[in-house]
Amino acid sequence: MKETTIITFKKIKMKNPVLIEGLPGIGLVGKIAADHLIKERKAVKVATIYSPHFPHQVLMRKNGVLRMLRLKFYHAKAEKNDLLILVGDVQPLTSEAHYELAGQILDYFKKCGGKQIITLGGYGTGERVGEPKVFGACTHKRLVPVYEKQGVLFGKTRGSILGAAGLLLGLGRLQGMHGVCLMGETHGGYVDPKSALCVLDTLGKILGTKFERAELEKKIKEGEKYIKRMEARAAKGPEGEMLPPPAKGDLSYIR
Repeated sequence: MKETTIITFKKIKMKNPVLIEGLPGIGLVGKIAADHLIKERKAVKVATIYSPHFPHQVLMRKNGVLRMLRLKFYHAKAEKNDLLILVGDVQPLTSEAHYELAGQILDYFKKCGGKQIITLGGYGTGERVGEPKVFGACTHKRLVPVYEKQGVLFGKTRGSILGAAGLLLGLGRLQGMHGVCLMGETHGGYVDPKSALCVLDTLGKILGTKFERAELEKKIKEGEKYIKRMEARAAKGPEGEMLPPPAKGDLSYIR
């Protein structure tokens, strides 16, 4: 395999398709949200992406059979749009690889007739918050007030958007596409289903639909119990004394 390859399983005619990207990144916020969306909408897998730009390994499964690292496209319905949801195991290893893969993804999306892109990710702050905010960065200034009406906060973030979450929007704009990156506020040091749920709720407002919350709310409760146990252990020194809280980290970027 010398270049990224997209294998199509099912061709579907889409109405006003929106590309939803949720690949692994900070707090796995985008991945959790996109995976939940696929399950909740009973999305159908339509294509698989393999690439020599992924890490040089295969995954071993419980049944004893290995498989290649991959990304997948799923098709689902919303009230006004068809959704093309991109999820997967990994992101590429180099800058050149990211550009090549993003180009292939956009070519596929263009053939589906799509112009709107919404990428999902986490914005690391190094702090835990009660109710995560959803920050945004969009392709065009005229879109800022449109997404602000759905509760997205603009101008509150700094740094770069790494990987597919940023590059799909940047390259998409060059091809006449438009959209927004939704960034859920998160600590950045652990998996964060709570931030993912806030991102998913905001996505639902943009698409004019609602998503089932029960399963993610269950994961949130389980995650909070685990974090409290870990924090209690970390707060104790080698002889059981309490240690000062860690300094705020500079994690303000997303992937």
